[in-house]
Amino acid sequence: MVACWVLGLCMTSSGYDRAPAVATERLKLRAHTAADFDASIPLWNDPIVTRFIGGRSYTPEEVWQRLQRYAGSWVLLGHGFWVIEERATGKAIGEIGIMDAKRDMIPPFGEDRELGWALLPGAHGKGYASEAMKAVLDWEQRIFGAPCLVALIDPDNAPSIKLARKFGFTERARTAYRGVPSIQFERRKAL
Repeated sequence: MVACWVLGLCMTSSGYDRAPAVATERLKLRAHTAADFDASIPLWNDPIVTRFIGGRSYTPEEVWQRLQRYAGSWVLLGHGFWVIEERATGKAIGEIGIMDAKRDMIPPFGEDRELGWALLPGAHGKGYASEAMKAVLDWEQRIFGAPCLVALIDPDNAPSIKLARKFGFTERARTAYRGVPSIQFERRKAL
């Protein structure tokens, strides 16, 4: 895919107006499309997935709005979320990406970009989250090289805390987001 800035068609800071395909050994990270709607509903209705992301199942309307937000984020900001797909099967197993959520919390994230991820339970324990995280962090460093990235994780979400720590995220602050206890993690770029 040719970045849109090469063609003079976009104004994003990265030059991308949609998620570029990123391949790893076992995964393909790709842009969401409207065709992903039906496959996204099980992810956002799974109680294991949503336990730490809102604490409830999402309606089809909310899932559809989420897909539109993902596409819009790339157009407006030059970054966003990818579908995580198994290369061997072509099956969508989750989502991962970079966002600017403008969260109303203390302390605020400010200009720091936030990483988020969610995988179907059948994909847990296979190293897929680590593989996808490495790919996204590598992409972010090549394109933006942000001095600090952040993640917001529920204190009871041990697998996500372990993943964040594996990639150099450290605790920044304990806070609450929408009344739910949360830990802010940060990953500072080595100087």
